Parts: sequence; structure tokens; C-alpha cells
Amino acid sequence: MNMSGEERIAAPREAVWAALNDPDVLKACIPGCQSLTMKSPNELEATVKIKIGPVSANFSGEVTLSNLNPPESYTISGEGKGGIAGFAKGGADVRLTEDGDGTILSYDVKAQIGGKLAQLGSRLIDSTSKKLATQFFADLGAKLNGGTA
Repeated sequence: MNMSGEERIAAPREAVWAALNDPDVLKACIPGCQSLTMKSPNELEATVKIKIGPVSANFSGEVTLSNLNPPESYTISGEGKGGIAGFAKGGADVRLTEDGDGTILSYDVKAQIGGKLAQLGSRLIDSTSKKLATQFFADLGAKLNGGTA
């Protein structure tokens, strides 16, 4: 699965960068996130509960940040295991560009899935992924503008 896009966030680039590196903000914004712990400045451990069509699973995994170029870009990569539901692994290149008083967040995601999840149709997986991304960016924007996610 490949997915790319851009989102305009009504906050300065430095604030968006800080939020994308704050485990408490991320936990509040990632749909289904049960826990998110910083193991080191570049490594996080996460548990996420997700439902795609008829398959529901708890994924546990690790996330690594690399190619750090604050406050402009980084690469995020990780792998999660969801028991009999399968696994997911992949990464995303994230770029932040100043846009007046806001920030354009661009992302390119490449992911692989296996197990029961892989048996679901690609349209269902793609549409659910887009829905989850939309929810994440809406929550991130709300959090950065003083709301609650």
C-alpha cells in the first residue's frame, strides 16, 4: 500500500514539529492508540487497537525516527504485530513547509500487511487508511489550536 498527501495545519512549523515529536500529543491524535512510550529520542513503543472491515486487532510495535532534519523533515518507520490478524510494517517520509502563518505537512507512506488483514480487499484497506489519516490530521490540528483531540 502506498499513500501520499498534504495537509495544511494552522500552526507554525516549529509547533507542528514539536507536536509530531511529543508522545502525549501523538497518543491523543493517533486513532485507536492505547499506549505510546518514548524509549529513546528516536524510538517509540506503541499499542494501537484498529478495526478494518470485519478484522479488529491490537497491534504492538516499535517505531523509529531517522533522517532527522528539524524542523523540516524525518522518516518514520515501524512494524506492528497483531496476533492472528497479521502484521503491518512500513514507513513514511514527512516534510514540513512554512505556509504563511501555517504549515504544509507532506507525507509519503509505504506499508506492507500480512495475515488476515492481507486477505481484505485493497480498496477497503486504502479507504480505511485514508479515513484514519484524515482523523489523525484533524485531531493534530485541533490539539495545536488549543482544542482537545
